[in-house]
Amino acid sequence: MSQDDTPSETASNRADSQSMPASRRPRQAALIVVFLSLFAVEPAAAQTNAVCSADNLPSMIEGFFQLTTALGIVGLAVVWQADSLIEMFTITPEQKKGLKRHKRSAMKSAVVLVALGPLYTVAGSMMNLPLAQCVDLAPW
Repeated sequence: MSQDDTPSETASNRADSQSMPASRRPRQAALIVVFLSLFAVEPAAAQTNAVCSADNLPSMIEGFFQLTTALGIVGLAVVWQADSLIEMFTITPEQKKGLKRHKRSAMKSAVVLVALGPLYTVAGSMMNLPLAQCVDLAPW
């Protein structure tokens, strides 16, 4: 290996390391959110809980979460039925695969939407998060 090959390989390695694949970005963002919620909450926990001491704020947060969850489930039903209707009139197998993939992603989104509130309620109470002590985010 000559000395001339080394700088070009190093430059290409730097370019590869700087351009992160798109599949790692959501995973990395989720990891950052988890770490921030674990460590950034500690100073807030030492203060008085402004959310729980407010008059109607906990019930407004619960109502907003229930409303958005209900709209998400209705949206899933609409998307599922529309994709099923369009699937009956498609001719090519690639279009049918695309519609099935779209239905699957809509189902995953609805499952995440329904599971997120109870998960936050359980995990938040285990970690003694101040919001989880006075707000129940279970949609039912």
